[in-house]
Amino acid sequence: MVFKALPYTLKFILFIPRLLLKLHNNQTKALKRSLSTNHGSHLRSQTLNISHLQTSNLANKTLIFDVEGTLLRSSSMFPYFMLVAFESGSLIRAFVLFVLYPFLVLVNDELMIKIMVFVSFFGIKKDGFRVGSSVLPKFLLEDVGLEGFDVLKRGKMKVGVSKLPLVMVECFLKDYLEFDHVFGRELTVFGGYFVGLMKDNKNIIKHSINKVLEEDYDRVCLSNKHANHDWIVCSKDVYVVSNSEKKSWKNLPREQYPKDLIFHDGRLAFRPEPLNMLVMFMWFPFSIFLSIARIAIAITIPYGASIPILEFTGVQLKLTDNNSTTNQMSNGQKQHKGRLYVCNHRTLLDPLYLSFGLKKPFAAVTYSLSRMSEILSPIKTVRLKRDKEQDAKTMDKMLRLGDLVVCPEGTTCREPFLLRFSPLFAELSDHIVPVALDTYVSMFHGTTAGGLKCFDPFFFMMNPHSVYKVRFLDVVHGISSLQTGDSRSTRFDVANYVQSEIGKTLEFECTSLTRKDKYLVLAGNEGIVSSSNK
Repeated sequence: MVFKALPYTLKFILFIPRLLLKLHNNQTKALKRSLSTNHGSHLRSQTLNISHLQTSNLANKTLIFDVEGTLLRSSSMFPYFMLVAFESGSLIRAFVLFVLYPFLVLVNDELMIKIMVFVSFFGIKKDGFRVGSSVLPKFLLEDVGLEGFDVLKRGKMKVGVSKLPLVMVECFLKDYLEFDHVFGRELTVFGGYFVGLMKDNKNIIKHSINKVLEEDYDRVCLSNKHANHDWIVCSKDVYVVSNSEKKSWKNLPREQYPKDLIFHDGRLAFRPEPLNMLVMFMWFPFSIFLSIARIAIAITIPYGASIPILEFTGVQLKLTDNNSTTNQMSNGQKQHKGRLYVCNHRTLLDPLYLSFGLKKPFAAVTYSLSRMSEILSPIKTVRLKRDKEQDAKTMDKMLRLGDLVVCPEGTTCREPFLLRFSPLFAELSDHIVPVALDTYVSMFHGTTAGGLKCFDPFFFMMNPHSVYKVRFLDVVHGISSLQTGDSRSTRFDVANYVQSEIGKTLEFECTSLTRKDKYLVLAGNEGIVSSSNK
């Protein structure tokens, strides 16, 4: 009896996905017919391709954008919900969302988003949710199509309508693309926590658009060809774009961003598409053991042996040593103090890689360091108190004992920008060695603003492949080193000079932003590390 029943069971199991796929196709056709009917009954004036707008005068028009359908190149919203699940939730939550992906592709878009919202947001504290402002903008900007952006920037007023929760896209659209009004799905909150459900927005967006644009009748809607939006009736002129057309769009170049992307947070260094996440989940268990092994090698084995072993495991060091630096230091008179190495700050491992590059240990001063990092560090680390006089005494004492490395930015920056250099170091030594650092990671970022800093070294070492570039520049002889003809050069001049030289070497842009600016953007605080974060 069991063997006779087995074929029917298999048939039934195979029949379920076929039925779901058929229902999905039927609903898609129904949506297309509904959109066609809406266009025919409400939009008699014109429904044209978005390419017709490339030569149109839009200076006095209000543009209403279907954000996902007309601005983003990708038609899949899965990566953005995966970022929420991984960065704001946990690895387990992200894995649950990944396992559900085969089922998500069989259902319609509305049900798919509802499922992803529930998995990604359920139980997340509303006040602590900062992924929408600290993580998602980078990935969304990298997905913006140049052709759609060219239309956007020519409008007088820009209105964005998204099918995603508002907390995911509002910061990106208003702060980085300069939208005047943004409408999206509202999430249900209970007791200060998201419950994973979206509020019904039927006709709400349409009424909201009409409310904010009450006196503006010269409107143009831009929508996806296969979408069905009730707010399309807010305009008589509708321009559409198809998914196939978006695939030929170019990415928006970084230099054309309306606002520079200087700060961003999150551990994932890749776009979390389903296939990429499959590779990550397969790699993750092995990477934990590999990370521990790499750290053990760096701590216990001499430099001459540890560097080639680490390179064999995928951790690469590229060293460029300026010969004039060594010559100037060796030919000079014997100093009572050690050398002061001043570098830009990429990760907590900066001093360690300088030590690898020079093949000798020395001390490092830092403004904030977790207890775990202090324990694991093979070189001496000393904390600064953010008190000018006390910190100057501490650094001067360390210099009298030997070489010292300092990162005057006070915090890490992932993007090609340099934060303001604190000028304190310029008063402490006449022999300053600027060091230009840059890093590359393939899977995980080794820095965080809102997460646990004690895991930073582990995440960096968990990458399948990582590169650290260390370049020593010409020695700067204190305040008197500036060859400007002005004998009254100050410590600020020295700090700005060192920053500019490192910026030129790395082709990074120098800014006047500080640690406080970074943490206000990414974490909503001033960057003071609490004990719970160590």
